[in-house]
This record gives sequence, structure tokens and C-alpha cells, in this order.
Amino acid sequence: MHPFRSVCRATLAEIKRQGRYRTFTALQKSADRFPVFTIERDGVARDITVWSSNDYLGMGVHPEVIAAAVNAARTMGAGAGGTRNIAGTSGLHDALEAELANLHGKEAALLFTSGYVSNQAAISTILLSLKNWHVFSDAKNHASMIAGIKGAPATVHIFAHNDLADLEAKLAAAPADAPKLIAFESVYSMDGDISPIAGICDLADAYGAMTYLDEVHAVGLYGPQGGGVSERDGVAHRLDVIEGTLAKGFGCHGGYIAGDAELVDFIRSTASGFIFTTSIPPTTVAAALASVRHVRADAPRRAAIFARAETLKGKLDRAGLPRLPTESHIVPVHIGEAALCREVSQRLLDEFAIYATPINYPTVPVGSERLRLTPTPLHTDAMMDALVDALCSMLPKRMSAAA
Repeated sequence: MHPFRSVCRATLAEIKRQGRYRTFTALQKSADRFPVFTIERDGVARDITVWSSNDYLGMGVHPEVIAAAVNAARTMGAGAGGTRNIAGTSGLHDALEAELANLHGKEAALLFTSGYVSNQAAISTILLSLKNWHVFSDAKNHASMIAGIKGAPATVHIFAHNDLADLEAKLAAAPADAPKLIAFESVYSMDGDISPIAGICDLADAYGAMTYLDEVHAVGLYGPQGGGVSERDGVAHRLDVIEGTLAKGFGCHGGYIAGDAELVDFIRSTASGFIFTTSIPPTTVAAALASVRHVRADAPRRAAIFARAETLKGKLDRAGLPRLPTESHIVPVHIGEAALCREVSQRLLDEFAIYATPINYPTVPVGSERLRLTPTPLHTDAMMDALVDALCSMLPKRMSAAA
């Protein structure tokens, strides 16, 4: 047997032994019934209420968004046909980039094939531009940001999560003349907490650092037009790069960065993760453009997700369930052990027709395993009550230590 096969076998066996082996659950999304999906087992279809979708506003099933995608498919076909530099660009791409730049109050924006790719490509490209970069990365940054940082020979400083004092200490200890980049997120998707963006910008100004903010779990939701936490807090203009996604609040697919024209043009012209990748197809671009334009004007829809999240938090708290405290729309329920987390999730699906994804290591630290709940404007009180009743039937006695 080739040594690589031995590594595969041993690694998979260890993942299974730890109770964190992941399997896919094949769910059929229903555009007219979201967040109710269907699952088929043994030839029998069954309705399932999904609580783990990142389509936070339900825009992926909005009639305007679907119509835009259908019209683009009929007029422009299914595929992009190549990279943006070959045959894969259109007026739709330009219009979406202009819309996103305007959303964030920036001069320009650039589309990527996913939020992961936009982080990996943009961060690594920035850090490859000069020698002796020092990058300051929040301890809970997403894997895509870490991949971008590791893709360049920068000196890396990991500061304690959302800790301004630790960040300042590390900035102060770095060489004063070294180029510096602070990379962080606005809403952290597993804990649901929010970063002190203004405070980080203050430190960036004091120590001459650039700022790179990942807003993927906030765009479409926060701020007067859905520009993210940086728009809500009135600090978007202080950030060098804002990175976002079209796959969550906007319900479609793709990632992007926004910044000043020269910076964006530099990344467009030098980032291999952009240059050598087939562009987003026109169907997706048209859908995303329709979604962004709708969300910016639909304040009630954006307000509804926060109202729904607060309702769910209240129901969980009144039931005495071990909810992790959050200030965002994300509602984690602590389980604390990988195998048990998988068991609770599976029982919810099998016994109660509820789908809530188990979040285990390495996504979260060992011992902090959880169910991550994401209520949308389309989740009803009855759905919430069914979820709470199901969790109460499983968790109280077994979770007393964790609660």
C-alpha cells in the first residue's frame, strides 16, 4: 500500500473515533416553502424544517432573484465561458461590482468565485506585494483568511479574540517601519459575537496599519442598507478592504472585495486566484444583482431577522436551554462533546423532522461543540416552539454540567 493510503486510512479512523466524522444530509430545497425542505429515505419523502441555512434573509428563494436568474439563463446561457480576461465578463459583472462598491461607500469592487477564494486570493496578494509584512490576525479568523495569510511569507501575530489591548501590544512590539495589516471579521459566525471595528481602526491609524475586514456574515443584514456592521457603526470609510459574500445575506453565490480603485485594480491585475479562475456565470451574477438591489431597499426584511433571532433566544432562555450569549443574529446552543453533538443533531432529524447542523472541531475548539441555529424572517413561532420542545426532550438531564 502506498504510504499516502495509510495516512488516509489512519486519519479517517481517528476522525471517526473522536466522533467528528462528517456526512452529508441530502435535503431538497423547496423555493416556495423555505425553510421547509424535503428528505427522501427508503422512497418516502418527508418535510424537514432547516435551522442551519446561511441564506439568512431567504433571498435565495425570492421571486425577483429567481426571475433574474431565469432571464439571464435564457438570454446569456448557463456558463460564463472563461475567466474575466478571456470571455467570462459582461455588463452584469460590471453592474454588480459597481453596486457592491456603492453599498460599501468604496470606489471599486471585484468579484471572486466564492468568499473563501476572495479572502485567500486578496490577502495573499497584498502580503506578497512587499517584503517584511507583519500581519495581525484575530485568533478566531475564518480558515479562508488563515489560508491567505499562510500563502505569503509574512510575520504573523495572532491577537486574542476581539482584544484591543492585546492587539495594541503586538502592534507596538512590531518594527515601526514594517508594513502592517490587521485582518479581522465583523460577525464571527460560530460564536455570534461582533468585533470592535472602530477601536481596531483607531489602532490602525496610530500604528500605520492597513485594515482588512471580513463582513461575510453581516452584509445584507446590518446597517441602513445592508452594508454590514461597518456601515451600521459608520466606519466603513476607515477600512482599506471590505470583503463580503453573495452567498449568505444575499442568498446567491460568490465573494468580493471593495476598496479604493487603485487597490482593487492591483488585486485584479495580480491575484492568481482571480486571474486564472472561470468567472461567476451570468445566471448567478444577475440573481445576485437583483438580490443586492432588493435588500438595500427592504429595511423591514432586514429588521425581521433580528426580531426573529431575539424571539428564538427568548424561547430558548425561558426553557433553560444552554444557549451561548450572542449580540448577533446567530444563535448557538452549547452541547460540549462531539459524539453527543452528532447524536442530538441526528435525533432532531430522525425523531422531530428538524435539521440543525452539529458544529464540531476543527470548526470550533474541542469542548465547545454546538448546534448553530440561524433563524430567518421565514421561521415562524410554531417552528421555534417545535425546536425548543425537541431540545428540551433531549438536553436537560444530559446537559446540566454544560449549562
